[in-house]
Amino acid sequence: MAHAQDKYYIPHGTKWPILMSLGLFTLFLGVSVWLNGGNATPAIIVGLAIVITMMFFWFGEVIGESEAGTFNDQVDTSFRIGMMWFIFSEVMFFAVFFGALFYARQLALPWLGGEGSNFFTNLLLWEGFESSWPSNGPADVGGEFEPMGAWGIPALNTAILLTSGVTITVAHHALKEGNRRVLGLFLALTFLLGFIFMGFQAYEYIHAYQELNLTMNSGIYGSTFFMLTGFHGMHVTIGAIMLVVIWLRCLRGHFTAKHHFAFEAVAWYWHFVDVVWLGLFIFVYWL
Repeated sequence: MAHAQDKYYIPHGTKWPILMSLGLFTLFLGVSVWLNGGNATPAIIVGLAIVITMMFFWFGEVIGESEAGTFNDQVDTSFRIGMMWFIFSEVMFFAVFFGALFYARQLALPWLGGEGSNFFTNLLLWEGFESSWPSNGPADVGGEFEPMGAWGIPALNTAILLTSGVTITVAHHALKEGNRRVLGLFLALTFLLGFIFMGFQAYEYIHAYQELNLTMNSGIYGSTFFMLTGFHGMHVTIGAIMLVVIWLRCLRGHFTAKHHFAFEAVAWYWHFVDVVWLGLFIFVYWL
């Protein structure tokens, strides 16, 4: 068992990190094989099952230690610093994908279109290729498709996520004021809005594949579109699940006005998801 001392916290040994590593490795290996046309369904299922099981028991263990008063102020500070670094790593994660989108639109396509001193690419390599966005690539390698408009479901999903940012802020203030009824209501509204967002995004993907012929193989536009929106959707799903867990903990009377880092961590993560979506809406859907 972990022990909190006057100044330092000495954690006990745990098997959960190595299980998490094995689960993620199996899951990502399966997804990699699937993306390359192989049959990796068993690996994906096994990896996902390991990750979910690990999270259930590991988080349960940490929650139990927290409620037992095992952690001290030094641990709280450590948790906060760790969450800040985690969100920073997520910022860098999406920055890479936005960078790929910027590179394709502002550098690669104009170069292939003959801009600057590289006009020979337009005359010899891809004769007649015109730099325009959205693009299915030189020689129409991505096939014919229609781009996703901004003012339908994407605009609605933007309103939904922005509203969820308001509801979780209201819930946070209610927690600090000790108003459990408002806390439970607005926290529930937040994760419900998150799941509604995902429902609309699933509908949007079906519409893209069946009616717009927009797929992951639709040139650079299709690959960047699904890469950015897909990873964001994964983060919304994870965030919504975390909100459900925090909501259940609130119903059980966990957290106080001064000690509720787990709630704050999920709120930080949710606001991060909101901000990333605004970038997606502007640079992927609108411009």
